[in-house]
Amino acid sequence: MSGEEFRASLKPTEKGVVIELLGTVNRGAKEGMEAAYGEASRSPGEILLDFRNVDYINSTGIAVIVGVLAMARAEDRQVGAFGLSDHYKEVFEITRLADFMHIYEDAAAGN
Repeated sequence: MSGEEFRASLKPTEKGVVIELLGTVNRGAKEGMEAAYGEASRSPGEILLDFRNVDYINSTGIAVIVGVLAMARAEDRQVGAFGLSDHYKEVFEITRLADFMHIYEDAAAGN
């Protein structure tokens, strides 16, 4: 499946930083995702990944997310996610990503 090219932008909140993701999360998202995480990790608080505008996540995209979670874990940093479709919530459960991050229904729940 081809989708929109990946982009990430940051939005500071009272309790941390939201990384707004856009497009397809695949191997091509690695550099952008890691750069966004690096910038977000300079601020205190939880980092929330906003998946509302993600159109597709493939297996290498899951690996990219695992890499970000590994960086967060090394820094003892909390990571959460919201905006996941029911399908991707199930994928995150099956792959056990949900064991390493909070899954919220929306941004307000995480903030």
